[in-house]
Amino acid sequence: MAAPEWPEVGQALAEGRRELVVRGRRPEGDELDPRLYGLAALQHLELSGLAALRGLGPGLGGLRALRSLVLSGDGLRALPPELGDLGGLRLLDVSHNQLSALPAALGRLAELGSLKAGHNRLLGLPPELGRCSRLAHLDVSDNLLPELPAALLAPGLPLLSVLSAARNRIEQLGGGVSDLRGLRTLDLSDNNLSEIPCELADCPKLKEINFKGNKLKDKRLEKMVNGCQTKSILDYLKAGGRGKGRGKADSSEKSENKEKARKKKSVKRDDAEESDGMEDLNKLVLRVLHVSESPCTVSVKVTPNVKDVRPYIVCCIVEGMQLRPGNALKRFLMAQTKLHDDVCLKRTLATIATHDLQLVKGPLLYDARPSHSLKITPLGRKEVKAADLVRQLQMEADEQRKQKKRQNVSGLHKYLQLLNGKENFPCLVDAEDCVISFPPITNSDKTKIRKSTSQLFLEVTSSASLQACKEVMDSLIMRMAELNKFTFENQEQESLSGDETEVASDSTAALDPTVDQTVTKAATPELTVKQVRVVDIDGNLKVVYPAKTDLNLNVNCVTIIR
Repeated sequence: MAAPEWPEVGQALAEGRRELVVRGRRPEGDELDPRLYGLAALQHLELSGLAALRGLGPGLGGLRALRSLVLSGDGLRALPPELGDLGGLRLLDVSHNQLSALPAALGRLAELGSLKAGHNRLLGLPPELGRCSRLAHLDVSDNLLPELPAALLAPGLPLLSVLSAARNRIEQLGGGVSDLRGLRTLDLSDNNLSEIPCELADCPKLKEINFKGNKLKDKRLEKMVNGCQTKSILDYLKAGGRGKGRGKADSSEKSENKEKARKKKSVKRDDAEESDGMEDLNKLVLRVLHVSESPCTVSVKVTPNVKDVRPYIVCCIVEGMQLRPGNALKRFLMAQTKLHDDVCLKRTLATIATHDLQLVKGPLLYDARPSHSLKITPLGRKEVKAADLVRQLQMEADEQRKQKKRQNVSGLHKYLQLLNGKENFPCLVDAEDCVISFPPITNSDKTKIRKSTSQLFLEVTSSASLQACKEVMDSLIMRMAELNKFTFENQEQESLSGDETEVASDSTAALDPTVDQTVTKAATPELTVKQVRVVDIDGNLKVVYPAKTDLNLNVNCVTIIR
């Protein structure tokens, strides 16, 4: 079989580009175009969403000019040792693969500043990683790590400022963490830690820590952790934690400590009961209502036309989200953007759309229609045919490339390639035959969310699998619960102006400043999630979300009421 020739590679060769981005599954089975290794001047290479990628091959080591390499969502099971030959590499992203180990050759990357290896199956990290003296950002979250190697908690990484190892199996954090003098952010949430070493307080620049979801022995410390009280946690650890102290106390201090211990015994039982109550208060609460309990729920009917275009869709309704106070709406839109980049693999795995339920006129139809006849009013734009919108966005993208002399573009432009080769485009249509969503590109201006929005209709579509839709929806709802709790606890100011600040539900839209402000308080941070049924053209059930198997989050700080 002849080696495939990717048009992106051919164009990069012809134009002498220094950047190459290839996203999404390939009809050739994701076998690499060997001409890629001839791009000797290449400085940025991204190959993402190539779920069937067989491997990288030894030729990768010849791309000595590379400064950033993104290999996200490619189904990779191993990385070639030739990665160590990329001496100038500063960013390496191998997240969302099936890696069980990282090559020791990474220790030769003297310029490496950021390593993203989250969402894999890593059982350990190579000790040689401790030689990467310029490493500043390390993300190994969502793996199977039983510990953090001592080589990482050593003076050899003076610039390490962000360390994320959430959702692993880490049982112990060594006192050597105090050697990370540049550490600013540490995320070890949802692990198996029972204690936090007092030495953590010796990190001079530490500003943000997250130990939620760990079953700590010290219940007082656990309350602080669940309340995200970073300063209180560090002060508590600095004092020794649980009254242990740091060093030997003199005789008078010992006597005082004994007296305090005697007094504490009389209230120890009450403290234990109080801690249980505080744990419940600190938890995020999600209440799930079934279709039978919410008769006004919008239904979605799916036509056979989407089978070969974008066949999977999951929807639900969320009530109780506070978007009016302060920057609540801005935070929500930024969180949606981050989910698109991370969990959704830059929309190659799935796409999120959020709508104001009051503006959604059901029942809805999920269909695929010819691009030249499909019309939509995109966010911040006038009504246009989908084919014309894509053509217009492509022209804007080309103009951006010329001006910036690079391949990367921003906003909606970077998702255009996901529609390459498709004559019919997917769309979600309301009862008035108006398109309210055009995945994976944009929503309609008709149903955009505003500060006044209290009921949200959430939609996740994918060409990969139904499970991908559900996992993304789980992540979205979890993030919404966290944001709502933050808004509630901080009691931000609320805009009461008659002129509502309207913000599009696509996070690339510009945000207007809020106006007259006054203090407000949300009644409760609790969110209610209502089921939405998705049926086929004959009315047969395809999926209902959330079902009993959905939202089964392995997180201690969340309570699901069904």
